Amino acid sequence: MDAVLLTALGVGGATVIGALAGFIFKEMSHRFSDIVLSFAAGVMLAAAVLGLVIPSLEYGGSFGIITTVAGIFAGAICLNLIDKLVPHLHKLVGVDDEKHSNANLSKVLLFVAAIAIHNLPEGIAAGVGFGSGDTAQALMIAGGIALQNIPEGMVIIAPMLAAGVSPKKTFVCALITGLVEVAGTLIGYFAVSVASFILPFALSFAGGTMLYVISDEMIPETHAHGSQRGATYALLVGFCIMLISDVLLG
Repeated sequence: MDAVLLTALGVGGATVIGALAGFIFKEMSHRFSDIVLSFAAGVMLAAAVLGLVIPSLEYGGSFGIITTVAGIFAGAICLNLIDKLVPHLHKLVGVDDEKHSNANLSKVLLFVAAIAIHNLPEGIAAGVGFGSGDTAQALMIAGGIALQNIPEGMVIIAPMLAAGVSPKKTFVCALITGLVEVAGTLIGYFAVSVASFILPFALSFAGGTMLYVISDEMIPETHAHGSQRGATYALLVGFCIMLISDVLLG
């Protein structure tokens, strides 16, 4: 339980770390942001496949493949429905919104709310990973999500400051988005602990949410500013590092 709590705080704290970096590097280049986010996407991709989808197959028994496929699509559809209600990062805040001082406050607050809402299933994915009993795999999943949260936390800052929100309130908003992820991690862990029979579906559901985030949000965002080649290689590097780590830890 201590490991789960520390991981929850680490995953949520990554958003806060990103926010603090956002105050320091207000004019972070798109190229740098794209490379970092792509690396995180590669890490998350490996974590989703190795830490969630494959264990789901292993724990699913005779109907493992059916449960796993159903869970993947259920997770993706769930986030798709959330996107229809509250669009996420690349759909809410564009380049111009970050650079001009006339950013619309309501749009910026919607952007922050979207990050908070999307952080809940990501946190659940981190918590569900511990349900398999494989702490190393669970930490790999949480590490991938945390890496993604750092650049996400960074991009919260500039549009809020540009919209006239005070630095103190901006930081509080970033903190809230991180706390949502802490809550999600604990929810995911306790859900599979109380009802272990849902573990195969829960693992693949969490994997589906992560695959959706990577394909629908992270990759389009990192390929939108002319750095797609570097972003592609950064994704491969992130994926391979996690693959090597999995083999060494296994």
